Amino acid sequence: MQILYCVISRGNTVLTKYASCVGNFSEISDLVISKIPAGDGKMTYRHANYLYHYIQENSLIYLCITEEGFGQGDAFSFLDKVQTKFKKRFALRAVTATAYSLNTEFSLVIREEMDRFNKPASQEHEKITMIQEEVNQVKDIMVRNIDELVERGEKLDLLVDKTDNLSATAVTFKTTSRAVHNQMWWKSVRWSIAVGVAVLIFVYIIVSLSCGGMAWPKCV
Repeated sequence: MQILYCVISRGNTVLTKYASCVGNFSEISDLVISKIPAGDGKMTYRHANYLYHYIQENSLIYLCITEEGFGQGDAFSFLDKVQTKFKKRFALRAVTATAYSLNTEFSLVIREEMDRFNKPASQEHEKITMIQEEVNQVKDIMVRNIDELVERGEKLDLLVDKTDNLSATAVTFKTTSRAVHNQMWWKSVRWSIAVGVAVLIFVYIIVSLSCGGMAWPKCV
């Protein structure tokens, strides 16, 4: 039983994500996130053989998808670790960051925590000291059916292929690369426009000086 996917978003704007295997995680998580009510809190939703756990604080949503047998306490301990590291690195940038702009820097951090929590208990000695923490973590967190969250007619079929972890990494990298490319393209466009406007203003000033003023009385 494993954590399959984790995403951090500001409202509906995805800032970073990571998947441990191939699946339509982005599509499903985007739908779930769009339905999460405003306000700080924690919740677990169940659908088919998967659980959707999330923490929402200051408009930031930390969500992970796990297999049904993965402990709720472990899931929220994982989200707590991810949240703590994310806030430490991006407390200010997260407020204005654009979609996927933090993915290159943070997706590997999510991967490291996911790998650590996905280890069998016999290999992860820290879990022994986390038992009481897990009990306190989940005792007040309800588990609801995700049908309460989505509207009728909306499909929420999570498709998972755990046989190709390399492809999952490739998908994450491809998404990040596309987002970075788009951001750089828009930055280049804005820079070109700014330079063009500056050149026009400079030319206008030179011509105005040569023609005796802003109305160009000597040239008209």
